[in-house]
Amino acid sequence: MPEFPIRKVAVLSEEIFHEGGPVAEVPRRRAAAMAVVRNPFAGRYVEDLQSAMDDLKPLGLLLSDKLIAALGGDVKQIDGYGKGAIVGIAGELEHGALWHVPGGYAMRERLGDAKAIVPSAKKVGAFGSKLDVPLGHINAAYVRSHFDAMEVGISDGPRPDEILFCLAMTCGPRVHNRMGGLAAADIKAWDGLR
Repeated sequence: MPEFPIRKVAVLSEEIFHEGGPVAEVPRRRAAAMAVVRNPFAGRYVEDLQSAMDDLKPLGLLLSDKLIAALGGDVKQIDGYGKGAIVGIAGELEHGALWHVPGGYAMRERLGDAKAIVPSAKKVGAFGSKLDVPLGHINAAYVRSHFDAMEVGISDGPRPDEILFCLAMTCGPRVHNRMGGLAAADIKAWDGLR
């Protein structure tokens, strides 16, 4: 069983009051929780990686809990999410793909009955690399008011033999959203991918 020892965890939270227009009655809140871990596959090719997803499940739950706390603790206020990974240069893109199940399903478990796919991005990057983590509504992928991205990164990672795993959550739509489409209030039970 591979191990992914944590070197560092960081949480970033934001309150967005306006984007050049009027000040919002309720600011939009976004947060990202990141963990920099050792990559047990760095520097070598391993054929079977899928079993390592199980080893990352506790990390997904840990970062989900930190995000929920950073956003005030009320999961009913959280209506957007996304995930991402930056693999250090001794690893490969597929090592970042290990995060799809443990990161996404951890947020779904903690948030309850989220139906939409969790938007995701990954890349191989050098020390100090940044990643734009895509964000979308938790219950319907086509809710335009929640399309967004949050830039994440840690100044001292990932090192070549590390991976930075990230989860992000949001409360509310983009400030000043006005692009129409499916409104969050109009989501029906099975609009998850619509």
